[in-house]
Amino acid sequence: MPGHWEGELNNGAGNKSVLGKVARARGMTAVAESVGVGREAMYKALRPGASPRFDTIARVCKALGVRLVALPTKGPVGPGP
Repeated sequence: MPGHWEGELNNGAGNKSVLGKVARARGMTAVAESVGVGREAMYKALRPGASPRFDTIARVCKALGVRLVALPTKGPVGPGP
């Protein structure tokens, strides 16, 4: 995905929004088939307010050829060693 999506990804719920936009651009039916779900289920999983399972998001990422990466935003929370 182009670098200009980064700001949208940083807004918390933006991950599904960006994945939905990319999936629609690539063809939701084809992406849904790669993921192993129906087109309607894919739209439902990526719509605002949805709470898709992590494995669904992981399969969407794989179908789109992208990788979901978690990076720290600041130091660890809680007491250290």
